[in-house]
Amino acid sequence: MLSISNLKKSFQLPGEIFLPVVRIEDFVLEKNEMVAIHGTSGSGKTTFLHLIAGLLAPDDGSIRLQGLDLQELKESRRDFLRATSIGYIFQSFHLLQSCTALENLLIAMSFAGQVNVDEAKEMLERVGLKDRMNHKPGDMSVGQQQRVALARALINKPTLLLADEPTGNLDAGNAEMSLTLMKELCVSTGASMLLVSHDPYVINSFDHQISWAELNQASEGGPCK
Repeated sequence: MLSISNLKKSFQLPGEIFLPVVRIEDFVLEKNEMVAIHGTSGSGKTTFLHLIAGLLAPDDGSIRLQGLDLQELKESRRDFLRATSIGYIFQSFHLLQSCTALENLLIAMSFAGQVNVDEAKEMLERVGLKDRMNHKPGDMSVGQQQRVALARALINKPTLLLADEPTGNLDAGNAEMSLTLMKELCVSTGASMLLVSHDPYVINSFDHQISWAELNQASEGGPCK
């Protein structure tokens, strides 16, 4: 479902020095698989997810989703693929603050070219927000905002859910409920999940775990010219 080979990404530092952040020879995520990648904060895990989502362009290598190489697609086609096939839960949620929970979902649906108010309401009910769908993020708790972000990420029934430290802003109780809900929704919608975290509790709730330090060869080196 997701296949990555020879993926490389560096960022330029002052003085013509480049810092390797991602260097992955091979990675495969199968259909309906749920994988957690664990590693320290600031080690490049978010950059990896951004590359998979097409939000960043790699320096080299290929990212294939459902057989399509993202780098070979025109920008408009890549944007549409991201809207229809990839759900992304950002660490800071990135909800539209001026819009209600329902409107956040409807806008996400519009990018995929299919707006259905009833489906959006049903999804919000599934995440326990039946009575909050007309509230804006600023009028919600952090846990409720996280559930809006989850509902938005899955509203277009993507084949892949990316989750970047999705419980980082939650207390233990809400984190546990959020993880359970996330997995249940992935099963019901048929989405594979790739989650990154530095929280041992989150990682240990997954059967399939991968060490970022072992996966990412960029962690072995330092800056280079």
